[in-house]
Amino acid sequence: MFKHIKGDLFGGITAGIVALPLALAFGVSSGLGPSAGLYGAIFIAFFAALFGGTNTQISGPTAPMTAVSMIAIASIIALNEGDISKALPIILTVFLLAGLMQIALGGLGLGTYIKYIPYPVVSGFMTAIGIIILVTQILPAIGYYPKEDSEYVTQFKPAAKEKILESFLAENKEDRFLTPEDFKQTIVKAETITETAILKEAETLAANNASGVLGTFKVLGNAFKNINWLEFVLALVTIIIIYGFKRITTAIPSTLVALVVVTGIAYGFGLNYRPIQEIPGGLPVPNFEIFTKFKIGNILPYFFTALTLALLGAIDSLLTSVIADNMTQTKHKPNKELVGQGIGNSIAALFGGIPGAGATIRTVINIKSGGKTRLSGMIAAVLLLIILLALGPVASQIPAAVLAGILITVGIGVMDYKGLKAIPYLPKDIKFGPLKLSSEVIIMVLVFVLSSIWNLVYAVGIGLVFASLLFMKKIGDLTAERSNIASLEEVPWADEKDFPSKLKEEVFIKHANGPLFFGSNNEFQILADQIPDTANTVIIRMDKMHYMDQSGLYTMEEIVQELKKNTITVLLVDIQNQPRLMMEKIDIIPDLIPQEHIFKTFEACLKWVKENIKDIV
Repeated sequence: MFKHIKGDLFGGITAGIVALPLALAFGVSSGLGPSAGLYGAIFIAFFAALFGGTNTQISGPTAPMTAVSMIAIASIIALNEGDISKALPIILTVFLLAGLMQIALGGLGLGTYIKYIPYPVVSGFMTAIGIIILVTQILPAIGYYPKEDSEYVTQFKPAAKEKILESFLAENKEDRFLTPEDFKQTIVKAETITETAILKEAETLAANNASGVLGTFKVLGNAFKNINWLEFVLALVTIIIIYGFKRITTAIPSTLVALVVVTGIAYGFGLNYRPIQEIPGGLPVPNFEIFTKFKIGNILPYFFTALTLALLGAIDSLLTSVIADNMTQTKHKPNKELVGQGIGNSIAALFGGIPGAGATIRTVINIKSGGKTRLSGMIAAVLLLIILLALGPVASQIPAAVLAGILITVGIGVMDYKGLKAIPYLPKDIKFGPLKLSSEVIIMVLVFVLSSIWNLVYAVGIGLVFASLLFMKKIGDLTAERSNIASLEEVPWADEKDFPSKLKEEVFIKHANGPLFFGSNNEFQILADQIPDTANTVIIRMDKMHYMDQSGLYTMEEIVQELKKNTITVLLVDIQNQPRLMMEKIDIIPDLIPQEHIFKTFEACLKWVKENIKDIV
C-alpha cells in the first residue's frame, strides 16, 4: 500500500481540497447543514477507499445523491412539524438503511448487473438533477428565504392554525373513534394556541410550499421583489471566478479559489452577508438516537427512497470506477466496491453525514495528481477531518450565497449534454398515430419531467418499467420478424429441398427461428392457421429455439393440444436442452409428444415420415 506513497499523498491532498467546498455546499443544499456534508465526505471517502474495489476512487457526497437526499429530508422534516431535531433520527436511519442495502447488493453479487440500467433513464435523471440543483439555488443566490418573508408567510397562517388543531385531534384519537369529549378538549386547546406557535407552523408551511422546482417558480415573483443585491453579487462573482479561473489554469481548483477569494473579501470588508450554519468543532459524535428512537413504522414509507439512494449510489460509483479503470489500465471489483460504498454510507449516517458515492471529478483529479492506491482516498478523508477540527469556526463564516453559486455551477455541469445533443439523431422507432417518435427520447423526457416536477424516486421506477416494456416489445417484434412465425409461407431450408413433393400436402414444416417467450407468443399462436387443410403432420424444427420462458411453454402446450385435437401428429426436430427441460416439466414430453416423435436431425425425421405417413393417413 505504501509503495506509491508520494503519489497517493499528492493525489489525496488535492482531491481533499477539491472536495471541501463541494462537501460544504452539498451539506447546506441537503437541509442538514455544512457539517453533514463534511461528515459524509470524511467517512465515505475513508471507508469506501479502505473496503472498496476501486483503488483510486475518491468518494463523498455527489449531486445526484444530494438531490434525492434533499427531497427525502424535506418530506421527513415536514411530517415532523418542521422540527429537524425530531426528524433527524428518521433521516439518518433512512441513510443507514441505504448503506446496508448497498452492502447487500455487493454481497449478493448484483454489482455486475448495475450496468444494465438503460442509458435514457440515467440521462433523464442526471439532467433532472442538474435542473433541480440549478433552480433550487436561485433563491439563496439572491438572498431570498421564503420563511423569512412575513408577507408570504402570513398567507399560511389559517392553514397553520388548522394543522395545529388537526394535531390536537390526532393526539386525542389515538387508536379509537373520536367522541364529543375529544372535540370539546380540542376546542379548549385551540384557545391556548399562541401567535408564536401559529407563526412557526406557518413558516414551515411556507418553506415547504416554496421547496423544489415547482415551489421555487411559485415564489420567484416575491423573490425578485425582495432581492438582496449583496447576496446576488457574491453568488455572481463566485460563478464568474469558477468559470473564469479555469481559463487561466486548472492546476488549482477554481471552486476552491472562488470560495476563498469571495469569502475573504466578504469577511475582510465586514460586509453584512448571511453566513452558512455554524460548523460544530471537535470530533464527530455518533447519533445513537437512530437506535433508541427507531420505529419500523417511521422507516417503511421511505423504504423505496433508501433503495433509490442505494441503487443511485451504486450506479454513480461504478460509472466512476469504469472511468478510473480506463485512466489507470486496471480492473475494479464491482461487488467489493458496492460493499465499500455501503460501509462508508452506513458509518456516515451514524455520525450524521449525508450519503454519497464515487465522485468522478475528485477521482480523476486524484489519478492525475499521482494517486494509485486506496491510501489516496483515505488521505483525502483525513485532510478533511483536519480541516474540520482546525478550521471549523473559520469555515462557518463562508457566505451562504457563495455555496449557492458553487451549486449553480454544479447543476449546470451535472446535466447530460451528450444525451441531449443526441436527441435529434436517435432512431424514431415508435408510432403514435401519424407520428413517429424515438422510444429512447420518450424515456429520457419522461424521467426528466417526472424527476423535475414530481418525485425522483418514482420517476426512476417508472422510467425503468417503461424502458423494460419498450425493450420487450422491440425484442418481441424483432423475434417475430426473424422467426417467420407470422408468415404463411415457409422458405425451405437447404436440407428440405429434396423433401418428397407427394408429401408436401400432408406434412407441414414449421421453422422456429428464435426464442419463444412472452414477446413472441402471439405470433407463434397463429401456427394452427398456417397449416393447410390437407396436412395431418406438423414438423417443428427447433434448431434455433434456444430459449423458452414460462409464457412460451404454455403457448406451446396449447398449440400441441389443439393440433392433437384435430388429429394432427406433431414431430420435433433438434430440440435444444432448455426448451426440452421446460416441456418435460409439464409433461408435454412424453404425454402429448412421445419420445419416438422427437428427432435429433431432420434426416432422421424425414426417414420416419416416409415410413409412417401412409399409416397416419
